[in-house]
Amino acid sequence: MTSDRDTDTLMIRTALPAEVDAIADLHLRARSTYYPDGLPPSDFDWRAAWLASVERPDGHVLCAVEDGRIVAIASFRTAEGDPVDTVTLFQFHVDPGRWRSGLGTALHRACVEQWRADARRTAVLDVHVDNERAQAFYVRQGWVADPDDGGHHLGMRLDLGRE
Repeated sequence: MTSDRDTDTLMIRTALPAEVDAIADLHLRARSTYYPDGLPPSDFDWRAAWLASVERPDGHVLCAVEDGRIVAIASFRTAEGDPVDTVTLFQFHVDPGRWRSGLGTALHRACVEQWRADARRTAVLDVHVDNERAQAFYVRQGWVADPDDGGHHLGMRLDLGRE
C-alpha cells in the first residue's frame, strides 16, 4: 500500500520483526513529547513488547516508511473479550520531527482501510489525557470521546460504518 502523496516516497506496509529497534526508538521519541515532566521511570521492555506485537498472529502493526526510514507506526487488534467487529488501536505514533506533514493522516487512512476490509464496525482507543495534540488529531479523523472516567487516559471511538 502506498500513499497518494506526489513524491511517492511514502509506503505504508506491515512492519517486520527486523524493524523492531527502529519502531521502539520512534515510540520512545513520540511518547516523550506528551508527558509534562518527562517519561516516568520504567523498566518495561518496549522492544520486546513491539516484537510481540509484530509477531502476534491476531494483531497487525503498520508502519509508514519514507526514504527507507520508519516515520510512523500503528498497532491494532481485537482486544481479548471485545466483540469480533471491534478493533482496538493500541499504539499510533508519528516521528515528532514529522508532525503536521500528513503522515498521521495517511497512516490513519490505511488503518481504516484495513479495519473495513476486516469487517470491523467500531474502532476504540485510549489516549493519554495530557496528549491534547493527539486528541485533536483523532477528532479530526472522526473519533469521538467516550465519557470521561477521570483516569490517565481518555477513551475514544470511531464508527467504521461511514465513509
